[in-house]
Amino acid sequence: MTAQEVRLCGLLLQEHFGEVVEKVGTHLLKSGAQNLRTIIHETGLSVDLVKKSLCVLVQHGATTFSSGRKGLGSPTEYHTSCDRILRILRYPRYIYTAKTLYGDTGELIIEELLQRGHTTMSSTVKTVADRLTQNMAEGRTMDYTEVSSTFSKLVETHFLQRCPPLPGVGNKDSSAPIETPATPGTPAAPVNTAPPTPESFPECYKVPSVTLIGRGKRQLASEDGEEQRSAKRAKMDPETHGDEGIYWQVNFERFHLHFRDQTIISAVANKLDQTSSEIVRTMLRMSEVTTSPMATCTKPLSANEIFRSLPPSYNILRPILDQYLTLLVDDPMEFVGKAGESGGGMFVVNLHRALANLARATLESVVQERFGSRSARIFRLLLRKRHLEQKQVEDFAMIPAKEAKDMLYTLLSQNLVQLQEIPKTPDYAPSRTFYLYTVNQLPTARMLLQNCYKTVANLIERRLFETKESKRLLEKSQRIEAILASLQASGAEPEQLTEVEEMITAPEKQQLDTLRLHINKLDSAENQVDETIFLLESYINSTNASS
Repeated sequence: MTAQEVRLCGLLLQEHFGEVVEKVGTHLLKSGAQNLRTIIHETGLSVDLVKKSLCVLVQHGATTFSSGRKGLGSPTEYHTSCDRILRILRYPRYIYTAKTLYGDTGELIIEELLQRGHTTMSSTVKTVADRLTQNMAEGRTMDYTEVSSTFSKLVETHFLQRCPPLPGVGNKDSSAPIETPATPGTPAAPVNTAPPTPESFPECYKVPSVTLIGRGKRQLASEDGEEQRSAKRAKMDPETHGDEGIYWQVNFERFHLHFRDQTIISAVANKLDQTSSEIVRTMLRMSEVTTSPMATCTKPLSANEIFRSLPPSYNILRPILDQYLTLLVDDPMEFVGKAGESGGGMFVVNLHRALANLARATLESVVQERFGSRSARIFRLLLRKRHLEQKQVEDFAMIPAKEAKDMLYTLLSQNLVQLQEIPKTPDYAPSRTFYLYTVNQLPTARMLLQNCYKTVANLIERRLFETKESKRLLEKSQRIEAILASLQASGAEPEQLTEVEEMITAPEKQQLDTLRLHINKLDSAENQVDETIFLLESYINSTNASS
């Protein structure tokens, strides 16, 4: 864990959960596993605040707890996961993907689970149905069964999964993850910090039989305290639905597999054409169930199977499919490989090679944007040739000696290029030593990943600064919007609405528009950098798994 990761985690925790949770979370990231007494002593916070902060972190899966390192009877220790906190940065992408695949209902289900950390199916269905009813036309409501159907589809496709039960805790008390941090003195069995999988937990993707009959309810008043009152009513609701103690959470790994597949499909479409990308999409869809998440390539598929699985709307004939498969196999990017000749040819999608080539293209793009096209030419040359002397770089890149030397030294100073010494004799005399320039793609990708973390942290800090500077104006705008909404609901006359709107002057409106434009640009930049972070993380993890 690097300083940039800790800094970014702190900003994400502060933005989503507040300064107290950020202080506890950052302390655990820097210090490692600690018990409650140590955390209270070193952070200087009260017992109550630390317990509540730990409850929030455990609820959202950012912190795990286990019995102390001295064995049974020792105080419970808490450990915070940096990777889980960094997933907060990708929340908008998870929600948008759910909306694309399952519509508004899927979007609200994922949003609700991300906000709550984990919750029961019945609670989620009721909340989502109420929210959908609120946005429907007067007289229309959302049936609970429709929301339950979408929830079941998300579970069937593994986008949602059950929270694993704690060892030694029955189903009746499996809601205890929130309460357990409050009593750290009691012995706790070690908790498996790895994300639950169907192999480790057989009922991970089993939807319970929930008795939910009814429709969403429309809120008559949208006051600030309405959500708190409805949450309190839900806690006091004695009605049972058959899923008590069964909690659900978002399966981030499944979303990441979907993002990876979409990245490969998009790259094929950009490199070749849309038809090629649809063939690759079909191959990835066919091998979703049979291919493990860390596999370097999909299971072999015959050309006959691929042809039968292609949607009829594509109108791809068998000879055309064979030509496209040959084109994909011969392409230098190596997205698709040939694994045999049976069944008209056996083909696989090279997941690791695809990620490696996409990461390589990202590195080349960064060098070109920062140092120009000639430096990018040298960088690509070293990636292709592996090891070259300075004179060879000048000749192959067709760049004058002085310029090539300056560019190589600039890339070397930025750690994008490495210098390897190969001596002819043991004394390392310069006159009898070869100096070879090379590019190590994996360390360079790791360095670029840290730069991306730093960039996102800077973007978040800038956005928070912009918002803080215009806090008074934003609060005034929100108050006026609330007044307008209440007047429109009560059927006020247009003159009254115009009078309220004029409470914001023209310069203030212009300032608000400028601020919103800046905030939107910063948000967009965060999402774009996160796409690069995801690609580099996927490449690094795939490389580690394959080695």
